[in-house]
Amino acid sequence: MAVVEVSVVPMGTDDPSVSSYISRCYEVLKGEPGLKYQLTPMSTIIEGELDRVLDAVKKMHRTPFNDGVMRVVTSITIDERRDKQESMENMVKSVLS
Repeated sequence: MAVVEVSVVPMGTDDPSVSSYISRCYEVLKGEPGLKYQLTPMSTIIEGELDRVLDAVKKMHRTPFNDGVMRVVTSITIDERRDKQESMENMVKSVLS
């Protein structure tokens, strides 16, 4: 199981606001079975089997191209533990307790 942070940034759009592009990237996750996800102000956190998460990230990355964007920069941070089962909720709880 992995917890992955992803940030998709469309470049060179006509408007400084990119929320419509990000919204369509986020919609990709709704069609991906077996993944948990959480939108944050600066990124999206995804939890699931790493291969499934990376497949979803690839689809998210390609979504702005379908809307005519000519350049997309995607940042990914992967946290994968092999010593115990981890979740987004447990990671937050461990910081807050």
